[in-house]
Amino acid sequence: MSADRSLYQVLKDYAAGDAYPCHMPGHKRNPEGGEMADFFGIDITEIEGFDNLHHATGILKAAQERVNRLYGADETFFLVNGSTGGILAAVMAAARPGEEILIARNCHRSVYHAALMQNLKVHYYWPKLIREYDICDGVSADEIGKFLDECPEIGAVVITSPTYEGILSDVAGVAAAVHERGKILIVDEAHGAHLGLFTGMNGAALSRESCTADSVAAALSGESCGAVAARADLVIHSLHKTLPSLTQTALLHVNGDRVDRDRLHSYLAMTQSSSPSYILMAGMDACVRFLEKEGQERFAFFREQRDIFQKKAANLQHIRVGKMTDVSEKGYKMAGWDIGKVLISVKDTDMTGNQLADTLRKTYHIELEMAAADYGLALMTLMDTAAGWQRLADALCKIDDRIEKEHGSRILSQPKTAELPEAVMTLAQAYHSEHEEVMLREAAGRISAGFINLYPPGIPLAAPGERLSQPLLDGIAENLKKGFAVHGVSPAGGISVVVEIPEKIWHY
Repeated sequence: MSADRSLYQVLKDYAAGDAYPCHMPGHKRNPEGGEMADFFGIDITEIEGFDNLHHATGILKAAQERVNRLYGADETFFLVNGSTGGILAAVMAAARPGEEILIARNCHRSVYHAALMQNLKVHYYWPKLIREYDICDGVSADEIGKFLDECPEIGAVVITSPTYEGILSDVAGVAAAVHERGKILIVDEAHGAHLGLFTGMNGAALSRESCTADSVAAALSGESCGAVAARADLVIHSLHKTLPSLTQTALLHVNGDRVDRDRLHSYLAMTQSSSPSYILMAGMDACVRFLEKEGQERFAFFREQRDIFQKKAANLQHIRVGKMTDVSEKGYKMAGWDIGKVLISVKDTDMTGNQLADTLRKTYHIELEMAAADYGLALMTLMDTAAGWQRLADALCKIDDRIEKEHGSRILSQPKTAELPEAVMTLAQAYHSEHEEVMLREAAGRISAGFINLYPPGIPLAAPGERLSQPLLDGIAENLKKGFAVHGVSPAGGISVVVEIPEKIWHY
């Protein structure tokens, strides 16, 4: 097979041939198999000539090497069950069972799941709050370094950059602090697969040499070299979140020799299906080829449309669209703000984030990525049209004309740092302990046995092993009252807590 031919083209050619499938999948590529049968032709298993994802030596190896050349990591792997499988494998490869790990408290729940599965002793780094928008700030390299000095047994660090709302950390600086102490850095960059591909989003890819801590800290435009060029040891990307790829397609990149590659390969095999979808893998290959061909032009257009939108948004009187210049001189740790994340703040108005999202959906037929108490989030990418950007801008202008300022405050959808719970047991100890369900109003002082999180974004408000405070429980109740999706609370309003046995309580 020619290396120049895409996986999709090879699959189409095979489907057009006369080979009869005496193997899986059960649809047998039969066009009479129901309303989804149009997709059956290229849905195959690991047959001769189509390689094996978990032992790639042929066409899949070539496809992974192509994406690796685009990003510039030492090695890159396809992920067919989203970033979750990559995060699980990364954490488990970096930290052996029972070891210590430092996790930024605003990480996705899959990070906690990995720590639970490995029975890790978890230390939490608490990002501060950007008060202007009530979202988490970036991670401080200095603070991470000091934390590691105080807890030298920690072997790995996990951070999220960009955050769900687009806040970028100084990943190069964090990587330097972590590596100086001989530790492993994992970056959940699921929402940043587009970062670093084009300088200014209209030029050549940023090199490792150009991605210094200073260059990231100076990225007031919200652009970043990305965590791969910053030399994080393990970087996870969701292609489908911000690039033209199918849902569930993701990548895991590896840099350096701090991570045991054999262990990583083993965990990837455990956390992913043994029957990976060729449709998804063809989608990843097609995405990379599209970026190679049209990426530079598309990113330039993306940047241009964001600038046009931002100029229109500057005329809003009540609604505010988040931008780096609002907060860059206020001592926050953030290194930039991803221009694809349009945070639409209605803080201090008579409208909530949910009401904003409902109005955009029902009146203007615009569906936001998510809504929180005081803001909505629009996710924009290089595939958005000028008409799409214009439609969002026009809708916000019309809504802005109708809303009014409000004096007072609302309870935050994410709790303030001071209200976050104290961890008194490991994740695994609490999760596997005897537990019972109690009502939210009766849970103050109890230890959570499960995860309680808003979804999206899937960041735990409480994790197993954390003692539940009254302010946190009040915040959860308020979120439920306002109609937010809170996972971990039963329809009756109960949550799972540990049946406490004093001698089993484990303190940090």
